[in-house]
Amino acid sequence: MDPEKCAIDAFLEGLEPDPELLVSEWADQYRVLSKKAAAEAGLWRTDRTPYLKEIMDCLSPSNPTKRVVFMKGSQIGGSECGFNWLGYIIWNGGGPTLCVSPTEDLSEKISKQRIQPMIDDTAVLRERVMPARSRDSGNTLFVKEFRGGMLMMVGANSAVGLRSMPIRNLYCTEISAYPSDVGGEGDPVQLAEKRTQTFPNRKIYLESTPGIRDSCRIEYEYLLSDQRRFYVPCPHCNSFQWLRWPQIKWDKDDEGNDLPETTYYSCEHCEARISELHKIEMLSKGQWRATAESDGRTIGFHLSSLYSPWKSWSDIADEFLKSRADAPKLKQFVNSILGETWEEEYAAKVGVDVLQARVESFEKAPNGVIIATCGVDVQDNRLAVSVYGWGRNEECWVISHQEIYGDPSGVEIWKQLDNIIDTPIPHETFGEIKIMATAIDSGGHNTMEVYQYARERQNKKVIAIKGQSQKGKPPIGKATVVDLNVKGRTLSNGARVYPVGSDTIKSVIYGRLKHNEPGAGYIHFHEKLNTEFFMQLTSEKLVTKHNKGFPVREWQLKKGERNEALDCAVYAYAALQFLYMYYNRKTIFDQFSAKLKDNKTNKPVLTDLATNTQTKQTLIKTIPRKNFVTGFK
Repeated sequence: MDPEKCAIDAFLEGLEPDPELLVSEWADQYRVLSKKAAAEAGLWRTDRTPYLKEIMDCLSPSNPTKRVVFMKGSQIGGSECGFNWLGYIIWNGGGPTLCVSPTEDLSEKISKQRIQPMIDDTAVLRERVMPARSRDSGNTLFVKEFRGGMLMMVGANSAVGLRSMPIRNLYCTEISAYPSDVGGEGDPVQLAEKRTQTFPNRKIYLESTPGIRDSCRIEYEYLLSDQRRFYVPCPHCNSFQWLRWPQIKWDKDDEGNDLPETTYYSCEHCEARISELHKIEMLSKGQWRATAESDGRTIGFHLSSLYSPWKSWSDIADEFLKSRADAPKLKQFVNSILGETWEEEYAAKVGVDVLQARVESFEKAPNGVIIATCGVDVQDNRLAVSVYGWGRNEECWVISHQEIYGDPSGVEIWKQLDNIIDTPIPHETFGEIKIMATAIDSGGHNTMEVYQYARERQNKKVIAIKGQSQKGKPPIGKATVVDLNVKGRTLSNGARVYPVGSDTIKSVIYGRLKHNEPGAGYIHFHEKLNTEFFMQLTSEKLVTKHNKGFPVREWQLKKGERNEALDCAVYAYAALQFLYMYYNRKTIFDQFSAKLKDNKTNKPVLTDLATNTQTKQTLIKTIPRKNFVTGFK
């Protein structure tokens, strides 16, 4: 091949204008959905999701829009919209492009499961990206070179990846899950956007399901836009409206039970019943309408899962009915299904008086209790210990809260903790139950004592934990072995410390404190728990702070208050999550219930923990009565 001719051809090709084909037209003509990633594999059809057409076309080179924001629910094709755009860029040589995911691990997963299968199954893309197995192909896990540019994939937690080179096109996916600051260099979205400034024809696409109100990145971007909604016509009166959750309704039977299978949409104009059967026709006639003035740079779209062709209104109603009594599940419903931000008002509404007003009297662990766990907070002069009973759907009972005074660096105080952990709990149905897991905070001044205590009681499922205040951390994570031998190697049977998502669990607890009716997630309180316990349980509140201009929500202890009861509740819940590592969380309560029935004996059972003379004497001797908070006394 003549090198001079190749150079001339390349130069002339570079002078050609961008193709007139729109992104939606390209997708309909060329895009193939892979069996590895799509529920409906085969040729892409925009008419299946007509609401995506305008979003894709705003990303076309011929459209003057610079920034496109998409706040969305799940299962509406939002990510495929972005992948269609990436495929279009590869096809037309659209310049250097960056795809940012929340983490590097997720970026790797997207590359393997979404980007590479799209390239493999779409013929016009295979021609432009060399196979990964070819030597010097420019096709690696995180970089896909093509004629006229390259596609790079990075995690939002990598400052280096976000500022390495100029780019023309930026695709940021699930931006609500990005860290508020990366490597001390600032907001990851802003870092990535700075790399597009040298390109006058740049395109930026930001999409995500939302998170917490007033601290959600996609909400912030959407509010800067013209806030478009997708209006669809009523099949009865032909009036246009955007689909809202309050208009979703269903019937009830004669006994007042909900019937989600009867779900319909009530027209806000004529109040006629709109059946699910009309949805496809309504979508085909829909149109995007702006509802606000933008900043002049940003076009924004909002869409809930009510529009999804793959998720019926009946299924959505059923999900709501199953989640409405549990704040964490309801939050997920609001974020992922309605595509709306979640307002954590409960932190301000949960008060001592409200909780004390619903205390209950029980001499034994009630029938609903199947599993008991213990949470221990270590202070410089005492241990705070809470025992929680758990039932199906994580309904729970605060069985006791105690404070053992003594020196945690000594031996005696830990013997008293043994006495609490090893003492069976009287039970209405099973005679007695045991504490199945205990989580102890190791983050104070007695870390080594906690490690030693947990190390020697691994057979009792006593674990050392370390709280993590960062948002989005799982309730309990993978353990780290902290014991080393003389060669610096970890000991397989050594002490382990488990990271606990304190921020995550506090949100769960505060959400459940709002529940007013027993059932899934409800927290029952023993009548002998005193006012100090409830003050400590509600001692923190969510506050909004600004980190380099971006709002961040975090838990903050109220001035002059103690929070041991709240910390113990967090650790008791972490202990339950630890048990989920050993048992199937869907069947764990059935397994334990069956085991307790098999183990039940006819021997006399303690009617009250206080009748255990040894326990009572130990507590009286070591715990000042004015500081002793208990359930079973």
